[in-house]
Amino acid sequence: MEHVTLNNGVRMPVLGFGVYQIPADRTEQAVSQALAAGYRLFDTAAAYGNEEAVGRAIRAGGVPREELFVTTKLWVQDAPAEENARRAFETSLRKLGLDYLDLYLMHQPYGDVYGQWRAMEALNREGLAKAIGVANFSPDRLLDLTFNTGITPAVNQIETHVFFQRAADHALMREHGVQHQSWGGFAEGKNGLFTNPVLSAIGETHGKSVAQVALRWLIQRGVVAIPKSVSPDRMAQNFDVFDFELTDDQMAAVAALDTGETLFFDHRDPEMVTWLSKRRLDG
Repeated sequence: MEHVTLNNGVRMPVLGFGVYQIPADRTEQAVSQALAAGYRLFDTAAAYGNEEAVGRAIRAGGVPREELFVTTKLWVQDAPAEENARRAFETSLRKLGLDYLDLYLMHQPYGDVYGQWRAMEALNREGLAKAIGVANFSPDRLLDLTFNTGITPAVNQIETHVFFQRAADHALMREHGVQHQSWGGFAEGKNGLFTNPVLSAIGETHGKSVAQVALRWLIQRGVVAIPKSVSPDRMAQNFDVFDFELTDDQMAAVAALDTGETLFFDHRDPEMVTWLSKRRLDG
């Protein structure tokens, strides 16, 4: 496994396993299978409703805690945000059955971001969250948080795939020492990703699948990927991306697929901002 080093010295695998949209009753088995396949980075969130299942699989897996990298995420908190963010963290930690998190992310750029971040900074200083970061932050919001708080986010997890490559975001994050992490790395198959002729042709030259090419492209850009699957065969295939390398011409061919537009939703769209800001989690 290859690793990146975050801005506070914490080492993070470049490839992990995501559990978004895996039902809670299937998550434990999926995570157990991913552990068996060699995955050591696991990405969940309070909003996914499956933290407890992730925790059960980790405890049953027999892998030493220090070899694992576990991420979960803080949902938008009501005032007082600082107090409620700590309470939400403690709830997630209890559900996961862990003593600490490797990475804690602010899931959405809404609400009292600064109050939430102060709580996260305190958790980091106390060693309860080895690294802290954000998700779905646009460049302006990321810079605002960076310049006006004490700790620069270690990670920004944003929609990134071959059709929405986020080149400007990537360059800005690199400039400021923020690790770029992808969600939606396969674009959920939209735009015919799995049959794309460019990706298929590149895969044929390496004896690899389109999915493997898409992941390899992310990794070679220095982007951490967290593909999801409930199929053990697909899990193993997605993990098998460290024995080949895309050429400069192949990287350029993939770069030409960029549409510059989201395939899911815009975090600045008023309707989406309203829906996400008003959503509250039970428990």
